Amino acid sequence: MVVSKKKKKNSRIYFDQDVEDAIIRYNQSEDDIERNKIYQEEIHYAFDKLCENIINTFKFEYFDDVFVDVKHDVNSFLVMNIHKYDHTKGSKAFSYFSVVAKNYLIFHNNANYKKYKTHDDILVLDSYGKFTIDNYDKKKYLEDFTDELIEYFDDNILNIFKTKRDIDVAYAIVELMKNREDIENFNKKSLYILIREMTNVNTSHITKVTNILKKHYKTLLQRFDKYGSLEIERIHDFFK
Repeated sequence: MVVSKKKKKNSRIYFDQDVEDAIIRYNQSEDDIERNKIYQEEIHYAFDKLCENIINTFKFEYFDDVFVDVKHDVNSFLVMNIHKYDHTKGSKAFSYFSVVAKNYLIFHNNANYKKYKTHDDILVLDSYGKFTIDNYDKKKYLEDFTDELIEYFDDNILNIFKTKRDIDVAYAIVELMKNREDIENFNKKSLYILIREMTNVNTSHITKVTNILKKHYKTLLQRFDKYGSLEIERIHDFFK
């Protein structure tokens, strides 16, 4: 009895010569219906898998979006640039689109990192690696500080800001801090969207107000670290 052996799958089998040939036919076609059929039946799976593998391999850290959304964005970018692939230059389609996908992710990852470094969010409170207390005490410490911080801002926002727009944004930020336990997607992007919806102002203005609050926030943290409370000398001209 002869036992047939299954061909061992190659790790790149999803993006083989058939896919490359399909991409060439896609680029050569001028019929939108035909191109769509070629893409859906012969290219889409290869692009999707390629994006998935690159994201998983390089572990890009500075994306607020969920995995499926990031993968969709990269896939869309590949489709937008599919016409640039020229098989006559000797580059294999797999290598070419791998580089395109990776460069796209690197560019946006680095851009997001710069934004995080430039505009740290006042609501990202778990950033105090300098403390030598254990995780439980650190969490309790930050909770106590945040509670007093909210109360302090409630009392002093009208002294910190003078225009109605600034005041509205500041109160919106404080309101989100008060309801932080109920916010499911607790990241910078979602918070900015919430604030825009609450105040109808643009992101750059929200960042401006956030950065002002953050300066006070750092001073208040030092005060809390020294005295264990913000109740001491609680006076309005503290912010002047």
